[in-house]
Formats: sequence, C-alpha cells, structure tokens
Amino acid sequence: MKAVDDVTARAPRPVRLGPKSVAVLLLTGAVGVVAFGWPLLADTGSGLAHARDAPWLFAALLPLLVGVVVATISESGMDAKAVAMLGVLAAVGAALRPLGAGTAGLEPMFFLMVLSGRVLGPGFGFVLGSVTMFASALLTGGVGPWMPFQMLSMGWFTMGAGLLPGPGRLRGRAELAMLAVYGCVAAFAYGAVMNLQGWPLIAGLGSGISFDGNDPLNENLVRFVAYYLTTSLGWDLGRAVLTVVLTLTLGPTLLKALRRATRRAAFDARAAFGEPEAADRPS
Repeated sequence: MKAVDDVTARAPRPVRLGPKSVAVLLLTGAVGVVAFGWPLLADTGSGLAHARDAPWLFAALLPLLVGVVVATISESGMDAKAVAMLGVLAAVGAALRPLGAGTAGLEPMFFLMVLSGRVLGPGFGFVLGSVTMFASALLTGGVGPWMPFQMLSMGWFTMGAGLLPGPGRLRGRAELAMLAVYGCVAAFAYGAVMNLQGWPLIAGLGSGISFDGNDPLNENLVRFVAYYLTTSLGWDLGRAVLTVVLTLTLGPTLLKALRRATRRAAFDARAAFGEPEAADRPS
C-alpha cells in the first residue's frame, strides 16, 4: 500500500485551477455560448451573419485567453517551462491537422488534444486547444469568420479532457478506455457545435433543414438536428473513429511522455527561500 501511495505522490498532477482561473474560464464560456447561440434567437431582418460578429468575438477571445494564462500562472506557479510546453504542443497539433483535414474528417490532432488536456488540466487545455487551432489556421491559410469559433470549440474540447475524473490515480486500460469514449463523444460534439456556427447562414436555401428566423426556437432546433444528421454525421464519424484508434494505440506511449515531461518540469513546485546551510555561509 505504501508503494502505491509513493507512486501516486510522485505522479504529475494537472495544473490546478484557482478562483481567478475558474472565473475567467466561466466568462469565456459565457461569451462563447452567446456567440454561438444568438442567431437562434434572431429574426430574419436582424442582418445576422457570423462574418460580421466574428471579428468582435476574436477581439474578445484573445484577451480572455491571455487572462486564463495570467490567472493560471499567478495561482499555480507556472513558469516559462509551461509556456514552452504550450508552444511545443500547439506547434505539433497545428502540424498534425493538415495531415488528414479534408479527408473524410480524419484529423489526428484531436487525440493529441485529448491526452494533453488529460495530463495538463482544464485551464492549460483550454488555452492549448485555442492556440493550436489559431496556429493551424495560420499554417493552412484557414483564416476566416469561422476561426474564432473553431478556437472556442477546440478549447472546450481539450478542457473537457482535463475535467475527466481520476487524474491523479486512474491509470492503465481504464484510463485509456475513458479517454477513448470521451474522444469519440467530444468529436461528434465538436462537429455539432461548429455546424451550429455555420447553419444560420444557409437560411436562404429554403429547405426543410434550413434555419428560419420566423420560427420558434424549438422548431429550429429540430431542423438543426436534421441538418446535422444529413450533412455532418458521416464526416464526424471519421474524426471520432480515428481519435479512438489513436488513443488506444498511441495513447499509452504519449501519456507516459507527457507525464514524464510534466514531472521534470515540476510546474507545481514553488520556490522556497530559507536560511543558508552552515557550509554555504561566508566565513
């Protein structure tokens, strides 16, 4: 029993969230929910278009991301090593995305976000997901009105992995199974949320699955479900299957590497200053 406790004590723990970090994340989430959902409550004469509100959302999102980083640094003792790891993981994720994007929804970056969020925690995960999507957009030329919405969605996706239970004790097959299930469900959720961002823009098509600002919210939600099932479900299935396969096959190795790097970086270690030892005192 003591050996197990010692291993658990040495295991790296996710970067903890303090009250400031939680407050900024909640504010960011509220902004994101409003940004995604307001077209559902708008009428056809409101001139709704995410192409118009996207620059404002991007302008609001950047300081909120900085706020999450600053709050986490001030409350958990994160330093330049954590920022460097954030940059490395974001670069790797941005490089992975073009490998499969555009091919049946196969996007290998999602499994990296799941494992990184699991090891490094929800606050770090949210920033990592958002920054990775931003870097990917710059790398692939995918900058457009959808980009801030992708940043929010990927931030939520990665943060969710950091909120899964048992980060300090759950290991082995049980943990991999949990991460695979989460990756599968969250891959569909990511696709659904991103479809919600673009769906109101097809209102002029006049089909039975198009948004109609003159109809009540419940009828538009039924239309949205039909729209998602007929246009995006197959695409998201490829993303979900690839995420599950990569998590179960490469997950153990990558989890060990991330935890080893986190342990050596010692993000949660705080500097302690005390009296110098007798041998170190000047004579």
